[in-house]
Amino acid sequence: MIARGKRSGEKSARIVIRHEESGGEAHHGGAWKVAYADFVTAMMVFFLLMWLLNSTSEEQKRGLADYFSASSTIGSMKSGKDMPLGGKTPYDEGELVSDRGTMSIMPADAIAPPEPEEEEDAESSQQSRTLRRTADAGSGPGKVAGPGASDAAPARFDASGRALAREPVPLQAMLLPAEAGRAEQDPREQTAREQAMREQAMRERDTFARAAEQIRAAVRSDPALNELARQIAIDETPEGLRIQILDEDRLPMFATGSAVLNERARRLLEKVVPVLARLPEPISLAGHTDATPYRGGDRSNWELSADRANATRRLLVEAGLQDTRFRSVTGNADRDPLLPANPHAAANRRIAIVVLRGTPKY
Repeated sequence: MIARGKRSGEKSARIVIRHEESGGEAHHGGAWKVAYADFVTAMMVFFLLMWLLNSTSEEQKRGLADYFSASSTIGSMKSGKDMPLGGKTPYDEGELVSDRGTMSIMPADAIAPPEPEEEEDAESSQQSRTLRRTADAGSGPGKVAGPGASDAAPARFDASGRALAREPVPLQAMLLPAEAGRAEQDPREQTAREQAMREQAMRERDTFARAAEQIRAAVRSDPALNELARQIAIDETPEGLRIQILDEDRLPMFATGSAVLNERARRLLEKVVPVLARLPEPISLAGHTDATPYRGGDRSNWELSADRANATRRLLVEAGLQDTRFRSVTGNADRDPLLPANPHAAANRRIAIVVLRGTPKY
């Protein structure tokens, strides 16, 4: 905008007025924020440290000092017991401070070597020579070191009679020659024993199979026992050869509630005795009943099953079987049914004769 003078004779001056728009303050950067954050963090750590120092007892401070000490004994221990914080909490009294105190580390060359021991007197030398002669006499071939010396070689002595450090001796050198030979043969002997047991088990299975077939043939050969052939069950169990005489509804072995064998059962068991007599293994007998409660005063199926098993034992002995063959005679009542799905079935009433196995089953 130009202002004109009022007088025409005067020289006019030009006045220029400029207007600049304000753009705000210039950007100063954010470095101050990082510095301020560092300052606040340092203050927080400082006040936290002050609070921890104020809330920690002198004992805990000493324990922490021992823990962070370069000479702490923690590195030399194999477990946490008897160490600072070892198996304890920081609040247990007397458990934060090591009882070993502060340890100092010294270079090896700063430790003075031990002074040599004084020479032994004449009596000690004589004792040392006696011990040396005894050790030499006891370290001959085929001899075993005495108690306390089984893990070391015979004692050695220096010129002054002092005993030197013993060197370990292999275990085989401490055994007698015969014992060492047996120790070397143990794996082979073990293998031979296992092979013998397997062969014996195979022979035993063959013997049991032949015995089972002989019993079946003996029952089939008697016309009077043909109807009872299905009441005899023979199988092989982990315990041995099991021969079971089962009841049927119309063909029982015992009268109801009785422990007396009827004539058919006696004749059937007598057919079994010759086969059992040829076997050397021991025998166990077990009587079983069904789940029907026994009605007979204070007696129960336990007494009934035991009485029936013992009656069977007496019959087998009368028929020619030696009484010393019996390992056990037990009554199991209804606790081991042959037909668990039908506990009242007649087949659950049975006598089990087991020829016990002499070797474990593979």
